[in-house]
Amino acid sequence: MSSPSLPLRQRPVQQREQLDLFRALPGDMAPIDFRAGGITIRVEGTQEHGIATIWDADILIWAASQIVEARDAGIPTSRLMQVRPYEILRYIGRGTSLRDYQRLKAALDRLQSTTVATSIRETTGRRLHRFSWINEWKELADASGTPLGIELILPDWFYAGVVDAALVLTIDPTYFRLTGGIERWLYRLVRKHGGRQGHGWQFDFQHLYRKSGSVARFYDFAADLRALVARQSLPGYVLGIERMPGEKTELLTFRPVPPKARG
Repeated sequence: MSSPSLPLRQRPVQQREQLDLFRALPGDMAPIDFRAGGITIRVEGTQEHGIATIWDADILIWAASQIVEARDAGIPTSRLMQVRPYEILRYIGRGTSLRDYQRLKAALDRLQSTTVATSIRETTGRRLHRFSWINEWKELADASGTPLGIELILPDWFYAGVVDAALVLTIDPTYFRLTGGIERWLYRLVRKHGGRQGHGWQFDFQHLYRKSGSVARFYDFAADLRALVARQSLPGYVLGIERMPGEKTELLTFRPVPPKARG
């Protein structure tokens, strides 16, 4: 049986920590490989559907928020969810036209067909954990063919991570209004690493470039980061650029905006 209908009131959106594994920008079908500190990540898609993008992750953010909200309200939850497409689209700030619905279905296809193999959480570093972002999904209809919404099944690891409050971070609702893929990816990375760091965090540009999976040249990627610093468009954070003394390496820094200073 599916879980009861979950409350759909607008509350702070939640996400699971591993969502930053999505590539920052759409591109060709080449697999994405990342290696650092004994951790390996490989993301692959299919020729038919492609690789899941940063925009597709909005569906998972919606799913996580619904599970958390229902749990907090004492409503039983499940990995099996039923929903009207309209409810997802409105929650993530999209339109509700036929074209938007078709894009939603394409996003669900990419989430289901994209696979990630990672050594994260494997202590030996020799074994890989391979998973998809959703197990399966389907459209529902009654005997006369009238649409009844969609049904999707979330993976065990995702559901368990959402139910465990220690792995859930709050996202500013204005996140859905960010128009750049790198902006969205960077915001989630910042929330994961520095969400509770009063003095912020910093990353060197090369590390961010490798971690993002961007298909752009490093020169262009670095230019995009500098443009983000100039715009200061990440909700809740102030971005900056520093250089190590005597070195050319650029560091992207960020620190939380004090609550009283937020508009």
